Amino acid sequence: MDTVIRVNDAVNGFAWGTFGLILLLGTGLVCTVITGFFQVTHIKHWFTRTFGIMRKEGRVINDAGALSQFRSFCTALCATIGTGNIAGVAAAICMGGPGAVFWMWVAAFFGMMVKYSENVLGVYYRRRNTEGAWSGGPMYYLEDGLGSIKHCKKLGKALGVLFCIFTVLASFGIGNMSQINKITINFGTTFLSNVDRGDFMGASKVNWWIGFILMAAVAVIILGGFRRLAAVSEKLVPFMSVAYILGCLLVITLRITAVPAVFAAIFRFALGPKAVMGGAAGTALQMALNTIKNGCKRGVFSNEAGLGSSVMVHSNTCAREPVKQGLWGIAEVFLDTIVICTITAVVVLSSGAVDLTTGLPEPGVNDATLVTKAFGATLGKPGEWFVVLAITLFAFTTVMGWS
Repeated sequence: MDTVIRVNDAVNGFAWGTFGLILLLGTGLVCTVITGFFQVTHIKHWFTRTFGIMRKEGRVINDAGALSQFRSFCTALCATIGTGNIAGVAAAICMGGPGAVFWMWVAAFFGMMVKYSENVLGVYYRRRNTEGAWSGGPMYYLEDGLGSIKHCKKLGKALGVLFCIFTVLASFGIGNMSQINKITINFGTTFLSNVDRGDFMGASKVNWWIGFILMAAVAVIILGGFRRLAAVSEKLVPFMSVAYILGCLLVITLRITAVPAVFAAIFRFALGPKAVMGGAAGTALQMALNTIKNGCKRGVFSNEAGLGSSVMVHSNTCAREPVKQGLWGIAEVFLDTIVICTITAVVVLSSGAVDLTTGLPEPGVNDATLVTKAFGATLGKPGEWFVVLAITLFAFTTVMGWS
């Protein structure tokens, strides 16, 4: 085990060191510049061609082997909307203060065009598989796109293979273990605290039972094939997203007088020398830990911009024009980070759980309890239950999406 930990630390240090930081944010900057700041200059276009067609054109299927644009969008959101939208925001604020929210917006701004570019390439280089459905993703555009460049054929193939290997490995961590761990801890502590836990193989029996139930539930969905997964996603993702947004808006409405001070603190801490260091650590996911490097790592954990995982879902769309599906990538980051993560941050900062003068959370409050305390301070016990149920749904759909 020690060897595994050492190898993991070495790989982690390289991937999320200065090189990884420059690669991730630099790619977003380049994509933004060469597209003429598309996410801003064409905001009306991409908004109306995504959120504006959800009820009609977005649900049309004109290809028997594909999914509708809306269903592809929901299936991709299964993986991106997860515990990072709740616990990740809390971690960013605990480590980086209110200014972390500002750097979250900056990272999401560039991440929109990274996700857009990924989707465009995914649809452009996708292939029909033996079952007549579409297959696409980084492994295909690395092999066929990069591989088409002179002297890069072997490089493209090798990178495609490496992507597949690392994605499978990542699915056990970011896509499964961390999510199930959040569910078992939060659900067990909140609703089953009085149950005799007893240990089995070093773990609580309650946790074992929760794990088995989740395994069975996920199995019923994914063993039904990709179409069943997409059908469940189409129903579950809108429900949980809207429910969580409404819950947050309720708390914000009850704390409306504190909202101006919240945004003032966000910008004040983001522009101050101490806050800039703390805030930048929460890049992309608002998950500022200790440094910018860890913040970027947590950012990918949230909206997955640059990770390439959601491209495989978007490539199954019935959209024939790559750019059309690319627009849904912008919408995905917008909803995940700009909307959901931001309102989570406002709830936390307006609740009084964080001192807006010092930027520090109350004594005894950490990233694991900050959001729960924020909801509980306004709505009481029902607010705490709401957060636990939200984390459960968000984590469960992430496991579905990574399957």
